[in-house]
Amino acid sequence: MKRELNPKMLYFGTPVILVSSLNADGTTNIAPMSSAWWVGKTAMLGLSVHSQTVRNLEQRPACVLNLVDGGMVDAIDRIALLTGRPDVPDYKQARGYTHEADKFAAAGLSREHRGDGLPAAVAESLVQLAGEVRAIHEIDGPDSGLRALEVAVLRTHVEEDLMLTGHPDYIDPLRWDPMLMKFTEYFSGAQLARPSSLARGWDMPRLATEAPAPAAAAAAATRT
Repeated sequence: MKRELNPKMLYFGTPVILVSSLNADGTTNIAPMSSAWWVGKTAMLGLSVHSQTVRNLEQRPACVLNLVDGGMVDAIDRIALLTGRPDVPDYKQARGYTHEADKFAAAGLSREHRGDGLPAAVAESLVQLAGEVRAIHEIDGPDSGLRALEVAVLRTHVEEDLMLTGHPDYIDPLRWDPMLMKFTEYFSGAQLARPSSLARGWDMPRLATEAPAPAAAAAAATRT
């Protein structure tokens, strides 16, 4: 039996990323966030207009989206309550936020150059998406302070160990273990629940742990 609920937030499980953006002085601000989704070559990011990240991207649209895996959870948590804004908003102060200009040092992370005009990427991130903000939309009402940032992904950099064996243009979903946030808690753990019919329809390479489809298995048996 289901019960009607009015949750404080709709946070059923979304990937954690570190957004790199350029400060006015040319240094890089990194900010963890977890309201993100992708379609085609576009990423949509949900952020507060009061954040240093949105301030930066309104003026300087270049960014790097550093995807996070479970091994980075400690670094993420070290900067979870830090902000790049020197003038920390009152509501953030009430939640325990403090200002930190160098979040790389605070997190224990390393910078990585991804091209002129781009902010520094996070070297420990196994997947990095370099892009630029094309549009910023108000969401959830005019007084919400929330923005949806439309980011055109221009280049993608992936650690070689994540590539699918024999298919160099594909990431192996069994090797890529993104960290998710569900209701403000961290989760990770890649496990295949069952082979996907959708993947077959899209001609995706079959994963090493998958058994052949019944028809394919029968056909293989007749050839042996």
